[in-house]
Amino acid sequence: MKQQANLIRAGQVIEHDGNRWTVLKQQIISPGKGGAFIQVEMRNLKTGNKTNERWRTADTVERLTTDNKEYTFSYMDGTNLVLMDPETFEELHVAADLMGDAAPFLQDQMTLELDLVEGEPVAIHLPASVVLEIVEADPVVKGQTAASSYKPALLSNGVKTLVPPFIETGERIVVRTEDGSYVERAKN
Repeated sequence: MKQQANLIRAGQVIEHDGNRWTVLKQQIISPGKGGAFIQVEMRNLKTGNKTNERWRTADTVERLTTDNKEYTFSYMDGTNLVLMDPETFEELHVAADLMGDAAPFLQDQMTLELDLVEGEPVAIHLPASVVLEIVEADPVVKGQTAASSYKPALLSNGVKTLVPPFIETGERIVVRTEDGSYVERAKN
């Protein structure tokens, strides 16, 4: 279906120049002189190549409708994820590249949401947050009690993040999968 370019949002799938693209980022830019335009960073679904495209806000683009379906992550098979349909128990092999930066947060038996266009996977969405253990945290520096003082920590999945000073090595915390940021201590 056609939609105005200024309605493009991250996660949507569009058709442009005969190819299918998934939108990674979008930004509306209003220069001091002239009309506003939208800058879109997108990835080609077949080749994986990224590109930036600009449209005037009044231009139209072809948005593809996506179906959402839940799958359970089973295991990694080389560069593919093996997912299981919880209703039919059929396996689905999907390229791990669709995960993007969220790949380190993938956990066994995690429920994932797949966006499908005509039965073909185009995007994978993880839960909003996961529970991980701190394997290494810097000690607290005396006198550093300001509310905004966070210290670096290493999570069990190898991702570095910033945590409040009261968090110690070995504790389990809730982490946002979108950007790897600290949310709260995990409840036992």
